[in-house]
Amino acid sequence: MSLAIGDTLPNLTLKTNGAQGPEDIDTDALFAGKKVVLFAVPGAFTPGCSNTHMPGFVIKADEILAKGVDAIVCTSVNDAFVMDAWQKDQNAQAITMLADGSADFAEAIGLSKDLTAAGLGVRSQRYALIANDGVVEYLGVDEKGVDKSSAETILAQL
Repeated sequence: MSLAIGDTLPNLTLKTNGAQGPEDIDTDALFAGKKVVLFAVPGAFTPGCSNTHMPGFVIKADEILAKGVDAIVCTSVNDAFVMDAWQKDQNAQAITMLADGSADFAEAIGLSKDLTAAGLGVRSQRYALIANDGVVEYLGVDEKGVDKSSAETILAQL
């Protein structure tokens, strides 16, 4: 079953690349008492994610944060090192990059996608959500394109 508006996000551990290497981030701590925009991509450095999805959030980060958002988070089924390199490549310092290396978070919220036939394994679907204190207020999942999960759509929902 897929995540829905009104659902509370599950508590899982994701990874970020810290000064000493990968560090754990618990989603409860990430979302507790905060308004968070989270968007997920199928893969860092992939054409649609790098050329279309991420740039919108980089360009609109200040506008999103000005709407009372405490954090903008990007997650992908990649490791923390790849997410760190992608953050630097995309000039995305305003965005918290979190690795969902084994797709545990994507699977827990029912938004994983099996791309094994394409040689990519299990990935996350492309989506964006707004959560307030861990409760989903908006969820946009895209089968193709980035209409429901774009920075512009998120801004319109805030």
